[in-house]
Amino acid sequence: MNATDRTDPSVMLRLSIMMFFQFFTWGAWYVSATGFMLREDISMDGLVFAVYSVGPLAAIFSPFFLGLIADRYMPTQVTLAILLVIGGLLIAIAPSMAAPFAVRDVSHQHWLLGRFSTLWQSLHQPFVLTLLGHMLCFMPTIALTASLSFKHLKNPEKEFPVVRVLGTIGWICGNVVISMLPGKDESATQFYLAGGCALGLGIYCLTLPHTPPPMKGKRVTFAEIIGLDSLRLFRSPSYTVFIIASFLICIPLAGYFAYARSYVDASGVVFNLPYKIFDYVGNGSATFTMSFGQVSEIFFMLVMPLCFARLGVKWMLAVGMGAWVLRYGLFAMAANHQIGWMIIGGILLHGICYDFFFVTGMIYVNKKTPAAIRSQAQGFLVLVTQGLGMFVGAQVFGGLEVFQTTDGVLDWQGFWMYPAIFAAFVMFGFILLFWDKAPTVDIEVGEGELADAPAS
Repeated sequence: MNATDRTDPSVMLRLSIMMFFQFFTWGAWYVSATGFMLREDISMDGLVFAVYSVGPLAAIFSPFFLGLIADRYMPTQVTLAILLVIGGLLIAIAPSMAAPFAVRDVSHQHWLLGRFSTLWQSLHQPFVLTLLGHMLCFMPTIALTASLSFKHLKNPEKEFPVVRVLGTIGWICGNVVISMLPGKDESATQFYLAGGCALGLGIYCLTLPHTPPPMKGKRVTFAEIIGLDSLRLFRSPSYTVFIIASFLICIPLAGYFAYARSYVDASGVVFNLPYKIFDYVGNGSATFTMSFGQVSEIFFMLVMPLCFARLGVKWMLAVGMGAWVLRYGLFAMAANHQIGWMIIGGILLHGICYDFFFVTGMIYVNKKTPAAIRSQAQGFLVLVTQGLGMFVGAQVFGGLEVFQTTDGVLDWQGFWMYPAIFAAFVMFGFILLFWDKAPTVDIEVGEGELADAPAS
């Protein structure tokens, strides 16, 4: 890369700082929130699945905000500042809204349908409603920080990963800081910390390079906002299989974010800073243990190019799905005897689960679509996975928790075995049906055309 193709180091540093604190804000509460909710004086265990439904709901609605307002009327750095300040205030007041929540008795025959009734009830709870408001502000910032970075990086393909990896490090640091609080995962300070960080980042965003709204003065249709033009890609059988598999595999993913921390805590396989490794007397931090999943994410991100060259798209995606099967299988097998290495191994698989599937999926969509609808296709993928898939998964796991609980005790082995079996079916179905080696087929897609070229 020539010197003229390199971004000014000061710009790289400013963008990296932005990414670090954005994901620090998210990591400071998203994993550890269940520790606060399950405190005896709070007793909001019936709201866990609802809290982990608000992020997917926000992911579903954020494209409308981005398409109608953020991309058309305000500079990106100003939009970021407004969203982060409002979101920061909301997350900071969330603990004061917490109150015990009693779940209505739902019979096992209606354990899944009962989730939607309970979700409706929970959305009237101030704590959940406040977190929903926060996530409605926060989720659009993920796309906005990426677009701002792409605008100011001279060589995005090589430089953006360097900037983005600071986000993963920020998430890890958020987990670590929570682990060092006096109350650790149970402390309300996690929400104050996230709120303060968001407020500071919002002010900092005003100092970022000026980035005019990319769609200013242009007519944006409803179809473009929700990615309807990209639906033409479903004429490619391989793309259809990929999208369906992506949606289905995100259903078990939802359980990891919502319940893995509680499982680690219940198992006692927790790391204790700064000097002990495993502490089985309850003084460690499950949130810190969970942060090792992001550490593995950094490692596998670095080795991805080598694996991609050897495996290709199909088997990279299949390996990512297989990691889900293995992770939940390890959790299930470790449950009854609290086998530490199995639980830690399941957490460390997060790097393969995320990088090999989601990052490879974004690369696949980027290669399959013409430039005219590439942004729409990527947005549709996020809508299907982080939005619809994770939302359905939150409801399924909320019902599964009821189904697997007897006399107030959750059967963790059965709880994790169901998503392991489900993920296995998705993986084998994908391997059998995804054959992107058919003769090239040109599909008209507006201004460009899609070549159904080999990808595996």
